[in-house]
Amino acid sequence: MQTIRVNGYDMAYLEVGQGHPLVCVHGTLGDFRTWFPVLGPLSKKHRVISVSLRHFYPEHWNGVGDNYRMAQHVADLIAFIEQIDPKPVDLMGHSRGGHICFRVAQQRPDLLRKVVLAEPGGDFDASLDPAVVPGQPSALAARILKSVQKVRDGDIEGALQNFVDGIDGEGAWGRLAAAPKQQLRDNIYTLLGQVHEARKPYSMADMLAIKTPTLLIGGADTTGSLSTMWRVVAKHIAGAKTAVIPNARHWMFEQDPEGYCKVVREFLAS
Repeated sequence: MQTIRVNGYDMAYLEVGQGHPLVCVHGTLGDFRTWFPVLGPLSKKHRVISVSLRHFYPEHWNGVGDNYRMAQHVADLIAFIEQIDPKPVDLMGHSRGGHICFRVAQQRPDLLRKVVLAEPGGDFDASLDPAVVPGQPSALAARILKSVQKVRDGDIEGALQNFVDGIDGEGAWGRLAAAPKQQLRDNIYTLLGQVHEARKPYSMADMLAIKTPTLLIGGADTTGSLSTMWRVVAKHIAGAKTAVIPNARHWMFEQDPEGYCKVVREFLAS
């Protein structure tokens, strides 16, 4: 593990392999360990740099403070990439990390060669979904709020079960192996920060602003808003490519690392 000082914070990361830099960004409750299943295959042709965002493991944050913000994580990632050579880099994000990567592509396309978004998280505004009711949380956001309340009540296992089962189906938490379960436990208090992270919804203008070559990836068996959101994003980014990982859900790179790496490598090589 190494660190780079960004915006007054020591941002931890792992680096594996040689070649063009591929910076990887985890999602909710993740950290640099999120990408372990694909580090080996991807590092054969790339210098893979897997980051841990502010307040995630190896930091043991207690959820106190007001700097767990989407804008802060975007600014941190930009400052991190600015210190990576050579540029422009390739950038890959999953879930909430995909949203962060989207915002980096929107704000600093000069830093990026290609972008991979694996089921990016977030919500749409009325320009993309006329049915949106301002101030009303989505079903997934409501599920996260339920997990947050369980954390506040001291029910960590219940919070994690509710979160994971809400994304990958009932019983998903129970089927997880010990290592990914521990990773999620290590980051559980970041859920408290996510409630007030001030994440802006995607707009049509946001989509049209993305000019970096982009690949959107989804799991064939993902359900709910995450199963449709990446397709809508792809539809409105000029020239975006898409790929579906068969027999996989939201954490598709864990469930089919070989299939996931194949589509990522082909896109980055094209």
